[in-house]
Amino acid sequence: MDQKEQLTKYLNAVYQNTRTAVQSIEDIILKVQDNELINELSKEQDEYSCLAKECENFAKAEKIEDLKDNNWIEKTKLWTSINLGTMMDKSTRNIAEMMLLGTFMGIVTCIKDKDDHKNISPELDEILDKLYNFERNNIDRLIPFLKEN
Repeated sequence: MDQKEQLTKYLNAVYQNTRTAVQSIEDIILKVQDNELINELSKEQDEYSCLAKECENFAKAEKIEDLKDNNWIEKTKLWTSINLGTMMDKSTRNIAEMMLLGTFMGIVTCIKDKDDHKNISPELDEILDKLYNFERNNIDRLIPFLKEN
């Protein structure tokens, strides 16, 4: 695989991680009844969108035209998972738990992507590091929502 293909593959991995987070929040925020959690998820969504935009800008600068969002199968699986997970329980605690699990999955993906794409792009490493650190901080902000009132 040539350098451009590796760069594109790495970029798509980071971009899809951010887009999964944005879509998850879009799908779940409509079910949230707690205003504090709505505010937290809205802030997270904004930051994930900014990171996705950084990926888009990187693609433009590098003349990468095949930046790919998640495919419709992945989007459908995510939507179904969220709807099944909230069908019987729309409590703040349950939604926070679902968001935490998704965040942990995002962190795992960051770690694997960084290892899989060593020495490809310091700029993409930087975006991925921002995503990783943001998700680590999200854990601390979401944990309080697990406590019953």
